[in-house]
Amino acid sequence: MTIRLLIADDESLLRLAFRMVLEAEPDMEVAGEAGEGEEAATMARRLRPDVVLMDVRMPGLDGIEATRRIVRDCPRSRVLILTTFDLDEYAFAGLKAGAAGFLPKNTRPAELLSAIRNVAAGEAVLSPRVTRRLLERFASQLTPGASERDERLAQLTSREYEVLVQVARGLSNAEAAVALHLAEATVKTHLSRVLLKLGLRSRAQVVVFAYENGIVRPSTLDGT
Repeated sequence: MTIRLLIADDESLLRLAFRMVLEAEPDMEVAGEAGEGEEAATMARRLRPDVVLMDVRMPGLDGIEATRRIVRDCPRSRVLILTTFDLDEYAFAGLKAGAAGFLPKNTRPAELLSAIRNVAAGEAVLSPRVTRRLLERFASQLTPGASERDERLAQLTSREYEVLVQVARGLSNAEAAVALHLAEATVKTHLSRVLLKLGLRSRAQVVVFAYENGIVRPSTLDGT
């Protein structure tokens, strides 16, 4: 399968660098480029890319709002936030807006390509350790352990809840399958139902949701 991409960044040289790396891959195709958020949201609606590489600090409409619009209007498009620093406050806002993950702009090409493939396959680009650091830094913007849990949790079966916990801890489908003694395909099916029932867009949003509802804490995400 060819992964169709949209590059959104206000620096033309950086867009060119990304394009050169991506188009050298036989399974990737750059469908378009955007220099600001409004253009990115418009192009995403027209091109329906599989993955959007989204800068957040752009003139006019910023990447966070552009991400929110793409998530709303293009359910099959996945957004990867590009940040200057690995724990940029905009990365957290992007995850809340529905992005599938985030990457520092100085990520090595091989890591970028791997992340794109993972996101296109439905995974999140968030390791448990980085997720823990992210939540610890921005804990003040969350309401962890709320006295009343989200009522949508009552819709989950016991097995779906177990999958939710494992995914919230940062495990991949394969790792969750091992932990729960299930087939990987079964975990994937349960996760799809969890996302549907909770009205969530990505695995990254599962982490935030679980933290806000007291299901996991930053100190548990990497097994410490």
